[in-house]
Amino acid sequence: MAMVAAPFLLPGVVLRTAALRRWGENPTRLAQRLERQGLIRRLGHGFVYVPKKTRFGDAPPTDDALLHALLDGTPYVVTGPVRWNALGLGSTALHVHPLVYNTRRSGEVHLGGRTFVLRRVAFPKDVTAEWFVVDLLEHSASVGLDRDDLARNLSGALGLGRFDPERLLQMADRFGSRATAKLIHRMVRGGGA
Repeated sequence: MAMVAAPFLLPGVVLRTAALRRWGENPTRLAQRLERQGLIRRLGHGFVYVPKKTRFGDAPPTDDALLHALLDGTPYVVTGPVRWNALGLGSTALHVHPLVYNTRRSGEVHLGGRTFVLRRVAFPKDVTAEWFVVDLLEHSASVGLDRDDLARNLSGALGLGRFDPERLLQMADRFGSRATAKLIHRMVRGGGA
């Protein structure tokens, strides 16, 4: 059996099986043939990926490759404790699954051995540290953080110039709840936590 000429088979790429229709009339049959040839692997739920060869064997697809295929290339941002902890505001929260804001769907999705918690919510085109601060404040209760402690830590970080106060105000007004925006306005305008 001849190998399929596959210009679309770039290592690390995740595709919907239906996307193979461009190269054959029956995408399911083409996927089966490519899998038999070792060129792709099935992920389930109508997705396949092109393994990326490493000296340790085949690397699994990245979260970005999975999310790009799952969300059909629409915008998304990965948030949650990994991003929140990096802000240095006292958060040491853990989440088992990444939190993914997107414009397409909500729910928990299992793909490629990973689980993603998807939320269809608004987020900025250009994500900044200040937006992650607002996001952390919005989720402080769900990750067991005391909002007052978090506010004090943020006030100290603002005093040290770690965040842009004007950008923080913009993010709070646009993406925060009324309570979060009020808290941030009070801190930035000099009222403290």
